[in-house]
Amino acid sequence: MVNAAADGVAVCLDEGSDPYSLILTDLVALIGHVQASLRLIEAAIAREAFLAEQDAAADIFLLDDVTPRYVVASTALKARDAGLGMALDRLRDPEAPARLLN
Repeated sequence: MVNAAADGVAVCLDEGSDPYSLILTDLVALIGHVQASLRLIEAAIAREAFLAEQDAAADIFLLDDVTPRYVVASTALKARDAGLGMALDRLRDPEAPARLLN
């Protein structure tokens, strides 16, 4: 087992493991986590909008709107998701393993 000190990630390097496949697998998992976070943020925005509608119907006004924070986080995650997707596409390029070794 090798421990990457820079980010605290432990990677198991067995004789049969392919570092390229490990990178692809990890990148796919990371993209899945980012997309799950995006879905959670979208649900939170929908919940906030629903609560705001309920409060408006009851003539209660909330001055602390957290929606802008969700929108900023969502925008940042969407940008990261796009970048991770491009990285995955480049790694899946048939010539990528040869380029990684050079």
